[in-house]
Amino acid sequence: MTTTAETRLVGDSPALQQVLRAATLVAATDVPVLVRGESGTGKELLARSLHDQSSRAAREFVSVNCAALPEALAESLLYGHKRGAFTGAVEHQAGFVASADGGTLFLDEVGELSLPVQAKLLRFLESGELQPVGHSATRCVDVRVIAATNRDLEEAVRAGRFREDLYYRLNVIPLELPPLREREGDVAQLIPHLSAELSARHGLEVPRYSSAALARLQRYGWPGNVRELRNLCERMLVLFSGRDVEPDNLPLEIRQEATASTSPFRLPAGGIHLDSLESELIRQALELTAGNRSRAARLLGLSRDTLLYRIKKYAIAC
Repeated sequence: MTTTAETRLVGDSPALQQVLRAATLVAATDVPVLVRGESGTGKELLARSLHDQSSRAAREFVSVNCAALPEALAESLLYGHKRGAFTGAVEHQAGFVASADGGTLFLDEVGELSLPVQAKLLRFLESGELQPVGHSATRCVDVRVIAATNRDLEEAVRAGRFREDLYYRLNVIPLELPPLREREGDVAQLIPHLSAELSARHGLEVPRYSSAALARLQRYGWPGNVRELRNLCERMLVLFSGRDVEPDNLPLEIRQEATASTSPFRLPAGGIHLDSLESELIRQALELTAGNRSRAARLLGLSRDTLLYRIKKYAIAC
C-alpha cells in the first residue's frame, strides 16, 4: 500500500528527513517502536507511515488513544470480552488487539496507562497471547506494536509511574519527531499542502499568503506544532477564501511573537542577577514542555544531564 497524502509527513528539513529515513528502515521489521515527540508533531502519521511501508500494509492499522481508556474497561477494550462476562457485556467484543491481528496496533499516549493495565500489556508483548475477559483460554495474535508518547517516560519510570520492564520492551527502536520550530523551511512547504487538503474538504478557494505573512509565520515558534499550523490554515481558508492574507490578518499571538522576536535581548543599565535569570528560564522551559526535561533541555540548548544538574542547583520543583 502506498502512503497517501493524508498519512504523509510533509517537509524537506534535515531534522524531519533523518527521522523518515530511519522509519523506512524500521518499517521492514516487526520490532516494537516508540515514537516520541511533542503534541501535534504527527506521531500517528509516522506510525501509519511505518504500517503502510511494511509487509502488514494490507491488514488493519488500529489506533488506540490510551489516555481515553477508562481503567475499569481498559482490559475489555484492549483484549475483548465474552458476552455476560460483566454487567453491560451484552455481546461478544473482539477488542483492539485482536482487531489488529496480522496488522499494526498503535498505542498513542502509552504513558497514560495505569500500572495494572501496563502489567497486562507487558504480558501480551512478551507472550503474544491474549485472554478476553470471561474466557478461560488464551489465543495467539500476530500484531506489530507501535507506541507513542509526548511524556518523559524515563522520568516516569524513576517516579514509579511507568514500569521499567515495559519501557524497555516498547523502546526497542526509538524515533523522535522534531518540533516544527526545529524544521527549517517546512512551514512554507506545509502551508500550501495543508491549504490544498482543507480546500478540497471544504470546497473553498485557497487564500494567497503574502511574502510578509509567510515570513512572519516562519518566525513563529508553533508551540502546537503542525496541528496548530493546520488549524491556522483552516481558519485562514474560511475567513480569507480566495483573498490575500497579510500579516495584520494573522492571529494576535503570532503577530505579537514575531514583533518581540525582532528585538534582541539588551542588558539593562542596572545589570541583572544571572543565576536568577537562568533559574527563571529553566522554569519557563519546563512550563512550556509540561515538565518534560528532555525537551526543556533542547529548548535551552543544554544536555539533559546539564539541565538536571541546574534543576538540582536551583532547587526547582517540577
